[in-house]
Amino acid sequence: MAAIDGQWDCTARTPMGDQRMVLSVSSEGPVFTGSVAGDLGTIDIAGSVDGDSLAWKMEIRSPIPLTLDCSATVTGDSLEGSVTAGMFGSFPMTGTRKG
Repeated sequence: MAAIDGQWDCTARTPMGDQRMVLSVSSEGPVFTGSVAGDLGTIDIAGSVDGDSLAWKMEIRSPIPLTLDCSATVTGDSLEGSVTAGMFGSFPMTGTRKG
């Protein structure tokens, strides 16, 4: 199991307020699969892994259709990264490993 694998309680600080989510990650070599579950439902994701860093895109439908570019780096049981929402800018994301 890679250092990034597992479930993460995450918060993205957006103009619409804090968006809480659970990020689930299962890596295999330079790729990972997983999901993001939050108030807007669950979205399956897939992305890339480089050491303790991961990157992925996800499509949301609410409040408007938008592609989010996400990246994060894991240090121990902490995660730090960002969510970029096109013309709306980039927002910080933090997280802690569940359990």
